[in-house]
Amino acid sequence: MGIVPPPLMKIPVAPKIGFVSLGCPKALVDSERILTQLRAQGYQTASDYAGADLVVVNTCGFIDSAVQESLDAIGEALAENGKVIVTGCLGAQPRKILERHPQVLQVTGPQRYEEVLAAVHAHVPPRHEPFLDLLPPQGIKLTPRHYAYLKISEGCNHHCSFCIIPTMRGRLVSRQISEVLREAEGLARAGVKELLVISQDTSAYGTDLKFAAQEWRGRERRARFFELCEALGEMGIWIRLHYVYPYPHVDEIIELMAAGKVLPYLDIPFQHASPRILRAMKRPAAAENTLARIRTWRSAIPTLAIRSTFIVGFPGETEADFEALLDWLDQAQLDRVGCFEYSPVEGAAANALGGAVPDELKAERHARFMQVAARISAARLAAKVGKPMRVLVDTVEARHAIARSAADAPEIDGTVRIGGRGVTKLKVGDWADVNITGAGDYDLQAELKGPTA
Repeated sequence: MGIVPPPLMKIPVAPKIGFVSLGCPKALVDSERILTQLRAQGYQTASDYAGADLVVVNTCGFIDSAVQESLDAIGEALAENGKVIVTGCLGAQPRKILERHPQVLQVTGPQRYEEVLAAVHAHVPPRHEPFLDLLPPQGIKLTPRHYAYLKISEGCNHHCSFCIIPTMRGRLVSRQISEVLREAEGLARAGVKELLVISQDTSAYGTDLKFAAQEWRGRERRARFFELCEALGEMGIWIRLHYVYPYPHVDEIIELMAAGKVLPYLDIPFQHASPRILRAMKRPAAAENTLARIRTWRSAIPTLAIRSTFIVGFPGETEADFEALLDWLDQAQLDRVGCFEYSPVEGAAANALGGAVPDELKAERHARFMQVAARISAARLAAKVGKPMRVLVDTVEARHAIARSAADAPEIDGTVRIGGRGVTKLKVGDWADVNITGAGDYDLQAELKGPTA
């Protein structure tokens, strides 16, 4: 009599959740946190609407075009799947969503992770298998493996007249410094080679905690912007700083950049340069002070790359105000610049200001601004031709690779296109040493010297 084999174990099919993530990198981090929790609870992610048991849409609600994009994405998910939960910034205005899409299952606001998870559980209960549901050490990431966003705080204490972020996301709430550093260390151990530090106001980090100290790596660290950057700089990977307001204490970070601990890169949302418009915007810095600070920074680090965003056509903006902005841009010589035409946001204080700028004039000023920005960018990039550079590879194709330099953040800045011999040996996430051979308005061309993974 033979041995009767035991019956095969029937493995339950894990429910699958589709996910649509819209908006800025801060929203992307929220999406990653929700997905990580769902995976830990036994859910899988679906690659399309048809394969999903339910779809979560993480929305943006910052400007009118973002609101429309979010509403369209919700409508598409409903049409293709039918079971949709909405979260994110637009979720802070549920009436706007439900008027357009009353059939959504639930609406939650930004950072309401537990509410999203509870809604998923209610409509698609989890089927957890502890022996099968394994998380990667870095959690679920929506970015490529070699870079990741590191959110250090939520909310904002500013009350800029064009913005409703404090209404949607609340006042500044910083994460404990040991928690941030543990996450960063885990990402570095998982192979991440670049951390992009983000928040609504990165340089205000820790002020709400009264700079409380915690132990990390055998040393007490205070929740100060400088000490956080100093600790991150010990991890041996690229540290890139975004959404930094030009407070005086940012000068300390220049020292870390000069020492090679932090990338010589600052993303500073200047928004305008006319003193009158800055006052109307209720911005926390004066244009003349920022020009002086930029000169001081660049005298210490000539290779410092500065990116920023600006708004043209703000209510009451005159031709003189706009010319002041162009003159400031010429003096500042910013490396990377984005520009938006002013768009009224429901609930923003700027809506009560008079002097609306006609749409055709906004478009004309936007075009003029970008012409100046392109000229500056082209000149600064041309100065790099003939020089060696270390870059991080993002994609590899048949005859070339696309990489980024220390001056380039993913998705928003320029790229370095590598051609010539040896390119096919490169892999995504490799470091590569190149010689710069050409430059355009926003991108560089290069040839490979020798890859080092």
